[in-house]
Amino acid sequence: MDAEELTEAGRRLNSFAIHLLRAMHRVDAQSGLTPARLSALSVLHFGGPRTLGRLARDEEVTSATMSRLVDALCDLGLAERGPHPDHGGMVVVSATEAGSVVMRAAAQRRIGVIAGALGDLPARERGAVVRATEQLGRLEQRVRDRVAGASSSHASR
Repeated sequence: MDAEELTEAGRRLNSFAIHLLRAMHRVDAQSGLTPARLSALSVLHFGGPRTLGRLARDEEVTSATMSRLVDALCDLGLAERGPHPDHGGMVVVSATEAGSVVMRAAAQRRIGVIAGALGDLPARERGAVVRATEQLGRLEQRVRDRVAGASSSHASR
């Protein structure tokens, strides 16, 4: 493949990712949570407990913003703060069982919509997409590596 074909594939994948995420926002709205709250809860459910600072970094928001998000999740009974096991003055945030129920349902809605759409494709196209999903994880990691490399080279300037 030449550079032009790779650029076109990159354009199509970028467009696909944007449109898929927009569609998932509508699916995620069924959770009753704002996108920011659902995203933070997702990190806690799927990634495990973490400090407020790490959660803020993971979500790329300020600690003050994350503190407000966590306050709201705690008020809803979806997250809880607890003492850090190794550092007495620190707090760890985790999803509650109710928060995990919300996240499992949200994930299942997304999966159901995507699986249903896959089922709507003609068999040959469906097979090609299913086979491609096996490769997308490696592509995602390479994109993350490139982004991390670009970030670190900008930081060292």
